[in-house]
Amino acid sequence: MKQLVLLLLGLLPTTFCFAQSDQVNPALPASPKRPVIDTYFGKKVTDNYRWLEDMTKPETVSWFKSQGDYSNVVLDQIPGRNQLIETFTEYDKLLAVRYGEIIKRGNLYFYRKTLPSEKVGKIYVREGKSGSERLIFDPEAFEKGKTYSISAFTPSPDGKKMVIGLQEGGGEYSTLRTLDVATKTFGPGQISSVFGGYVVWLPDASGFVYTPDNSSDPNDPKAAIDTKCRLHKLGDSGKTDREIFSRTKYPDLKIKPEQIPDVFYSEDHTQLYGHLGSVDWRNDVWVAAPADLNKPAIPWKRLLAPLDSIQSFVKIGDQLFMNSLKSAPNGQIIVTDANNPNLSTATIVVAESKLNITQILATRDYLFVNLSDGINQTIQYYDPKHKVWSTIPMPIKGTMRLESYEASKSNEVNIFGTSWNNPGTFYDFDPQTKKLEVNAFHVQMNYPGVADLVVEEIEIPSHDGVMVPLSLVYRKDLRKDGSAICLMHGYGAYGISATPFFSRQYLALMNKGVLIAMTHPRGGAEKGLAWHKAGFKTTKPNTWKDFIASGDYLVKNGYTSKEKLIGMGTSAGGILIGRAITERPDLFAAAINNVGISNPLRFELTPNGPGNLPELGTVKDSTESMALYEMDSFHHVKDGEKYPAVINVAGMNDPRVIAWQPGKFAAALQNSSSSGKPVLMQVNYDNGHFTEDKTVSFRNYANMYAFCLWQAGHPDFQVLGSKMN
Repeated sequence: MKQLVLLLLGLLPTTFCFAQSDQVNPALPASPKRPVIDTYFGKKVTDNYRWLEDMTKPETVSWFKSQGDYSNVVLDQIPGRNQLIETFTEYDKLLAVRYGEIIKRGNLYFYRKTLPSEKVGKIYVREGKSGSERLIFDPEAFEKGKTYSISAFTPSPDGKKMVIGLQEGGGEYSTLRTLDVATKTFGPGQISSVFGGYVVWLPDASGFVYTPDNSSDPNDPKAAIDTKCRLHKLGDSGKTDREIFSRTKYPDLKIKPEQIPDVFYSEDHTQLYGHLGSVDWRNDVWVAAPADLNKPAIPWKRLLAPLDSIQSFVKIGDQLFMNSLKSAPNGQIIVTDANNPNLSTATIVVAESKLNITQILATRDYLFVNLSDGINQTIQYYDPKHKVWSTIPMPIKGTMRLESYEASKSNEVNIFGTSWNNPGTFYDFDPQTKKLEVNAFHVQMNYPGVADLVVEEIEIPSHDGVMVPLSLVYRKDLRKDGSAICLMHGYGAYGISATPFFSRQYLALMNKGVLIAMTHPRGGAEKGLAWHKAGFKTTKPNTWKDFIASGDYLVKNGYTSKEKLIGMGTSAGGILIGRAITERPDLFAAAINNVGISNPLRFELTPNGPGNLPELGTVKDSTESMALYEMDSFHHVKDGEKYPAVINVAGMNDPRVIAWQPGKFAAALQNSSSSGKPVLMQVNYDNGHFTEDKTVSFRNYANMYAFCLWQAGHPDFQVLGSKMN
């Protein structure tokens, strides 16, 4: 790659001012252009803001600080922003208590519980579902002067110990601590730099396995390269934990540097799996006997290779059930002998159909399968002993989240059903008694305006005639004359479907007359594997073109207008929203680029970039590099174009989408747009990609929504006397 660095003076940015004399007139921080020219297989590409990639450079640090300060001044002056935060808080209080992550160990139930008055959840335990509860750990009381949240907690098999992942100050890396449940005291030692904070306990509770990153620096490009899965024994310091699965220890396995190695057991603890993680949905797994974990070198044997196209697998008794997408893009369930697996002779137990297989789950004796028509889900379960299939008669239509309580010992499952206009219900189901009942942890949720919500599930033609699903949710009094403001959200990546969910924040907007439009562009999996493949790498343009087509449909049919349409994309959805507004800037009044990938051509060099190669592609390939350029919003910003108002958001603790990705896009828009509409770079120093802290989250989303509602003309958010220059 050839580079040519030229220093030029920065252009004066487009600004706007407030006419009110009692308000601050903010000055937009300058973003000088300093072109760097790269050549990708003969194509020259100019990068004017490469200097923003050095997050340690004082100038870059100052730029983000100034941009954040500028954005805060602007956002603080928007009427309705604080009222929106108050509404989020009020709706949060209407749920008396929130339970999550219910984990069963014997007759003990461990869970996260959050009260409306609390910013983050605490860990509790009760004996039996209805027993009296006992507080195990409160992160807010852990260390005075510091802010902690719990990324994950994992009780030991006997329920006597618990590994807790602690995140500090909105960071995404966790420090692992081992808690004695009876005494509520931490044992010696701690383990740092663990992303996610999850561990797998040994069956005898003598220790656990985990995979740390190489550092906890969110800007370290090598943090997730050549990571090593390790074994920790209770009582050890953690500094000498043995390496059990990695590229360096097992070079013959041909593990790629960017693959994340992790180790876990089968549901019945009779097999040990070495799994290689990435965004590639195809399983890459090795198998060994649990006793082999104690050997200096584990004799790993290949179980599943990517070319086998197995999306997920579970073990029940001596049978291995797998969701195979090989020649079956919607999925089919096959079964083989777990002790002598042979995919070529595996038996089909669920043939491919029009429904997508989205999840398989094992309990002690049963197999559960979640099937989706692209929007609504159905749960079936299978008795391998009698070879009988049955369907759970769910009273809710929408998304069904399925979890086992204790797969190795119990057949009972927990089901959470929800939809666009239904806050949801927790259920317990026992396949042996066929009894479905409301869960003891369920708390009734009643919110204002829910009874007045209307849901439309439609399909609209995209640029190439392909019919694309579109979900619309709005109050029944909405007028379809183009006067309604619409928030249109899209993602379309990694084969993740936009399944129905209830959002109290969206409800707050709908109760102000806003239409919520959830798009289902290619790149997701609403219509199976083919839908995913039609929106990644070289086919990625379909993702934002489907989004654009959805917006055009809404305008054409009177749901909204171009002056009222707000587009939003988060994370990988940054590609969608960024390319939508650079390809069709006339279609949107405003846009939200929330921790979004905005410069895919350089994403490979970020901490999370190498692991995304299977989804986005690599600059080292001539075809894929051109595809990356095509999906690069930053490189499609044109000088003099009339862009909509845009709020970009970055978390300074975010290792998934590093802050300079949306930062460079913001700089380019600020220097290029001729519309006079504001472009903000909101910088969150107490946040990563997301955060559990409700006060931070409520402020963050209220800022985004208030900014766009102001720009779309909502009367509750108009800055008195404001004008655009």
